[in-house]
Amino acid sequence: MSASLASAPASSAPLMQLSDITVRLGTTCALDQVSFEISPGEIITVIGPNGAGKTTLARVAIGTVQPDGGTVTRRAGLKTGYVPQRFAIDPTLPISVDRLMQLTQRASKAEIAYALEQVGAAHLSGRQITHLSGGEFQRVLLARALLGKPDLLILDEPSSGIDFSGQAQLYDLISNVRHQTGVAVLMISHDLHVVMAATDRVLCLNTHLCCAGAPDAISNDPAYRELFGIEAGQSLALYHHQHDHAHDLDGHVHPHEHDAKAHEGCP
Repeated sequence: MSASLASAPASSAPLMQLSDITVRLGTTCALDQVSFEISPGEIITVIGPNGAGKTTLARVAIGTVQPDGGTVTRRAGLKTGYVPQRFAIDPTLPISVDRLMQLTQRASKAEIAYALEQVGAAHLSGRQITHLSGGEFQRVLLARALLGKPDLLILDEPSSGIDFSGQAQLYDLISNVRHQTGVAVLMISHDLHVVMAATDRVLCLNTHLCCAGAPDAISNDPAYRELFGIEAGQSLALYHHQHDHAHDLDGHVHPHEHDAKAHEGCP
């Protein structure tokens, strides 16, 4: 079975549709017939253990990994922004925030300033990257991904290296950006209870799609509980970031069981 790419007409159609995506990395099956679609303005979070194929799935969506089987259909003219899981910079290299924003794309000072303002990082303009905290650096990377005014943001573990409080603030920020710009978000994570308040739909991945649905439904799905070793009767505290005030940007499918039949793509 060979992979194919297609373009969907611009309309209310999904931004992207992945059908039976299969990826082999050497002798390893990284993704096994994974299917889902991303609608305009939707936040989807992909969770799963290490080695589940989450980053591979993000790279298929962004187009840097070509699947061995299945079809990726993108809406005509689709613009994507990407924040990778790791963005290593030599600490001895003097590079400012503004310079980082322009490394792989042209942007005016006004465009850079606006993107930084969107993520509450306007005050970081001109700062050296090596002087930023983990949370500040992630905001800058998010601003960089927003520069091209994407229809879809693909975020691979955006909270990596950030403490719990910082993670909650980051997911609030992503939710705010979605509401302000209408951008859709495909987010890779490993922790459902933290992203709970900032996602519309969850995909539970372990090379294949174990289950999918709203966060509350997924937390009680047997496939999810088995995958993460949550025993029967054990409660799972989902983190809801509830408050009676608003933060500005400077604010410091129902579950289904995986089909157990033999797969053509990855036996």
